[in-house]
Amino acid sequence: MTTSSAARRADPGAPRLMERPTTLIAEPPAPAADGHHGFELPRLASMLRHALPRFVEGVIAPVVVFYAAFALLGLNGALIAAVVWVYGGIAWRYARGHGVSGMLLLAAVGVTVRAALAAATHSAVVYFLQPTLGTLLVAMAFLASVPLRRPLAQKLATDMVPMPEAFLKHARVRQFFLRISLLWSLVFFFNAVISLWMLFNESISMYLWVRTSLVAVLGAAAVAVSILGFRRCLSHVNTTTA
Repeated sequence: MTTSSAARRADPGAPRLMERPTTLIAEPPAPAADGHHGFELPRLASMLRHALPRFVEGVIAPVVVFYAAFALLGLNGALIAAVVWVYGGIAWRYARGHGVSGMLLLAAVGVTVRAALAAATHSAVVYFLQPTLGTLLVAMAFLASVPLRRPLAQKLATDMVPMPEAFLKHARVRQFFLRISLLWSLVFFFNAVISLWMLFNESISMYLWVRTSLVAVLGAAAVAVSILGFRRCLSHVNTTTA
């Protein structure tokens, strides 16, 4: 016989406050049977607002600055303008109290080295050849990550949008990132091949505008395919989890 039962027998009119029903203790919701958790992708408009200024600053503006200086001041003036643009952007971030990423600092060092080599050889081809070869290496890195089952696209995506570990282990999600890594390897490889051909067969002005436009179109198409494919994958995973 429990203490609370004995107390009620001694005084039937006493309030029953001594018993604490266990149903009042809320249990945390159990995860889905398959261990996967739902995940919501940020709105496309918010991602575009986040990415568009960086695209303009990192892709469009440097071409405009270099070409304008190249047309007005020649090769050396264009090289100086490119270096000033990069370091000016870093100084502007520091002045506004924004952080400067390590990748941006590495990019500044890279631009400085490229400009120095181009000035020493008096060749604009040298200035643009190095990033083109870098693009080819990136294409090879994306391609190598597919047979290794460590898709580079997944690493880059999780750097921008944190995702639950259980979600990333889903078989359909893994398959999606493998396919997208293969897609981006083809995009970068095609970009590098076209860039190399134009660099050695066309004028610098033609290379700047046609190559930049082509890169923008290819990149936009690849981003659209990636986002739409990820939304479809996300919808399937969340539906099966629910």
